[in-house]
Amino acid sequence: MSRFFAAILLLAVIGAPRPAAAGQMIHYTQDATRFTGYLALPRGEGTHAAVVVVHEWWGLSDWVKQQADSLAYRGYIAFAADLYHGQVAHDEATAHQLMSGLVEEDAIRTLRASADFLRSRDDVRANAIGVIGWCMGGKYAIRLAAADPGIRACVMYYGTPITDKAAIQGLQAAVLGNFGGQDKGPSPDQVKAFEAALRQANKKVDFKIYPRASHAFANPTNPWGTYREADARDAWRRTLLFLDRELKKASVPKGVK
Repeated sequence: MSRFFAAILLLAVIGAPRPAAAGQMIHYTQDATRFTGYLALPRGEGTHAAVVVVHEWWGLSDWVKQQADSLAYRGYIAFAADLYHGQVAHDEATAHQLMSGLVEEDAIRTLRASADFLRSRDDVRANAIGVIGWCMGGKYAIRLAAADPGIRACVMYYGTPITDKAAIQGLQAAVLGNFGGQDKGPSPDQVKAFEAALRQANKKVDFKIYPRASHAFANPTNPWGTYREADARDAWRRTLLFLDRELKKASVPKGVK
């Protein structure tokens, strides 16, 4: 056992408050689907809103785990499913290979099981589940929201939009998008077309295109040098305000402050 988790156990035994985000890898089976992921828990007793976190094409990297920790610090139970079963890419060729080997139906099945896993927890408010993803994860975040009517809020960072009208019409989640104006996939035109389709279907949507940003602008560890600190900070601010509005406030019973 590492010193860190030994310290966590000791704190729990003596009753001292635990750190705000003490994430750990877990293995779980939900509805016959076995999966592995990173679970980050917030401080405090009672029930919490929860977020499924979907990684980029690199895999379940330390940066993605840090985003889950950040959500836990904000008061969410965050679970980042590992769609690559322990593999993490450090170069484009490997990332492309891993992403190409991922079967979309299998990925959605794992993500739906992840959402159901969160709903099954006693410390999660089952009517307050959201999803967030970056790059490939943005693509799967919106597809999870389309497949699972129980998802209330979806945040997609530069992910491939859905174009199927039936899937768009079936969306129950409010959708927040953060995109780059210099991105080629999705391009600004694709983003605008998707936003128009969502609005035509009377969905709650809030998209922002950062004019000078390219793909992966929110991740400082991406190898392309496209990270833009000011845009990343603004996008994260928008993300937290959106999740708080759609999940925290909407999930609190009447009469409870």
